[in-house]
Amino acid sequence: MPPKPTARPGQTESPPEPKHEIALEDLPGIGTATADKLREAGYTDLMELAVASPGDVAEAAEIGTASAQKLIGEARRKADVGGFESGTALLERRKKLGRITTNAKALDELLGGGVETQAITEFSGEFGTGKTQIAHQIAVDVQLPPAQGGLEGEVVYIDTESTFRPERIVDMAKGAGIDPTEALSHIHVARAFNSNHQMLLVQKAQELAREKPIRLLVVDSLTAHFRAEYLGRAELAPRQQLLNKHLHELLRFSDTYNASIVVTNQVSARPDILFGDPTRPIGGNIVAHAATYRVYLRKSKPPRRIARLIDSPNLPEGEAVFSLTTEGIRE
Repeated sequence: MPPKPTARPGQTESPPEPKHEIALEDLPGIGTATADKLREAGYTDLMELAVASPGDVAEAAEIGTASAQKLIGEARRKADVGGFESGTALLERRKKLGRITTNAKALDELLGGGVETQAITEFSGEFGTGKTQIAHQIAVDVQLPPAQGGLEGEVVYIDTESTFRPERIVDMAKGAGIDPTEALSHIHVARAFNSNHQMLLVQKAQELAREKPIRLLVVDSLTAHFRAEYLGRAELAPRQQLLNKHLHELLRFSDTYNASIVVTNQVSARPDILFGDPTRPIGGNIVAHAATYRVYLRKSKPPRRIARLIDSPNLPEGEAVFSLTTEGIRE
């Protein structure tokens, strides 16, 4: 059994601070009321304001577009946005990214060492392929110390299909050598009842991350509500626009708090495919471009599952075999 961490998240460690510490009130023309409105809309620091669009800021702060553009310009100057850096410096910075183990060596190797921070990792597949099981496992493993493949962090778990099971966390925590009660106390679960609520919960997660060391945000599943609420071709464009906004809010969260984003995704069958696997992930190009790593899961002889890496910015396509056991994901 692996040794328990000597320091638990939220007890002796401080939560990771956002990257930019200059207050919004320090900008010319921003009063307390405007700053509060911006924070309520999710703009909690200068970097978030600097990369926002004038229209969104104007709507959030209830000001004119010209005034919003001026605020964004001031935020960019103070946050020093837009500068270039060498490839060498970027490589050194990427070495500091964290990774979370999946408890299966082959699956970790497929992902380049585990689930990466400051990235969205998507697990898609039909029912019973292990998407939710992997999400549960990573929610446990992120609490481990770095020497054991974790980040000593806490978790935000957005459940859209009522599939989160604390009993499963108990089994997996015992298998990882973590006290089950303690493991559950560091997973903050919220049930999303529709797509707007789902997007609102990401903003609530930002508030929680300023108080606790949130290093993982799980959305299980990403597209269920969007798929159910926006039906037909006439609703496709509005659905994709909202989904795109949701994904970029998740990316912003991962960058600000150096957290991993894990999303599960449903699949649909294509009737025009006569040979091979006719299923494909929901979300089209919007999800395909936003997800950093895309893993497609399929069933094999029980308890085995096959994971295929279908998209990555730097890793080759490949497959890994893992098992679903009573203790969680295993080799």
